[in-house]
Amino acid sequence: MSDTIAVLGGTGALGRGLALRLARSGHAVVLGSRDPSRADEAAAELRQTLATAGIESRVDGTSNDEAAAAAEVVLLATPWDESGASIAALAPGLAGRLVVSCINPLGFDARGPHGLQVTEGSAAEQVAILLPASTVTAAFHHLSAPSLANLDNDLSGEDVLVCGDDPAARARVIALAAAVTGRPGVDVGPLRQARVLEPFTAVLIAVNKRYKTRAGVLLTHVDVGRGPA
Repeated sequence: MSDTIAVLGGTGALGRGLALRLARSGHAVVLGSRDPSRADEAAAELRQTLATAGIESRVDGTSNDEAAAAAEVVLLATPWDESGASIAALAPGLAGRLVVSCINPLGFDARGPHGLQVTEGSAAEQVAILLPASTVTAAFHHLSAPSLANLDNDLSGEDVLVCGDDPAARARVIALAAAVTGRPGVDVGPLRQARVLEPFTAVLIAVNKRYKTRAGVLLTHVDVGRGPA
């Protein structure tokens, strides 16, 4: 039986795209939002998209708190909150959950996108401090939201880089990546690797703008089917 997945920030472009792909793969998905009515509307739109493609699905929308309570695995697709208050407020509901941070702390100025400095090292490490009773990993930083939203797009040529301090949790997220892209994720080690993964998203955004494309990440000479040694 597939895990129920909550996507907090599920009304944003990345959250909706991840939810769509996870639901297509057979997971029950719950979209969370600070505005439950927006989450409910987004869920209805995703159900319609999947139904049009002939796919039966279970996608619901509710508040962030209720979404977290309904799921075994929780994806954070929320904007970065420098204060951490929005994440800390969710700590009781996320206790005991496997939490996947998809958060990219980015800034934009006249010279283009750039990674922002995070006191804790990365957004994922900030999340881990704010959610001491949760198991925190980081993944899905480099997937294009528009590419996710178009189910005709084949994402099996892109890698999802997964980091976290708990090996079993990393393994679960590596497997979950295959439900999104059709390709298992790549284990890149401890959570501190998010310090590299998160700001690299700015490079992809700059490439996309320069070349009018939707670039992804693919690591060569890695047999993702083999798994970690």
